[in-house]
Amino acid sequence: MPGIDACLQEAMSLPGARGAAIVDWTSGLALGTAGESPGGDHEATAAETAELARAAAEYTAFAPTPGAAEGTAPGPASASAPGTGPASGKASGTADGTGSADQDKGPPVEDLIVTSRTGYHILSFVETAFDSSVFLYLWLDRDTGNLALARLRLGQLAERLVLG
Repeated sequence: MPGIDACLQEAMSLPGARGAAIVDWTSGLALGTAGESPGGDHEATAAETAELARAAAEYTAFAPTPGAAEGTAPGPASASAPGTGPASGKASGTADGTGSADQDKGPPVEDLIVTSRTGYHILSFVETAFDSSVFLYLWLDRDTGNLALARLRLGQLAERLVLG
């Protein structure tokens, strides 16, 4: 289980990797960085990517569809009390106390991919035992990077990352 430095080193070993960071999306602070930064400033990049991550994690448009995990057809969003449900990170459950704990665990988004003319930007959310608001960020060169491989490996790194 890699720590921050080992995780960033492994991310930078991916083909086409130009820069990587571990970012807290609530504060916008980089917990660690490696390689280059798209704008030349790792802290500015961390703050900018944190805004994107925050929007994806908090907006209900990206929340899992109720019942989708059980294979049922998606339906209209069910009403829940403010501050509950997948977008808030708090369990909503059902009236009889049953509900999918797995569905409510972690951020509603697994990862984000932004493509630009010269590169790919991948944000992979990290699930932890505590109330985590951390993601891995990887900047790939568009000509030499492999987006599919990078997304898979970054997801694996996010699962193994040890914070503490």
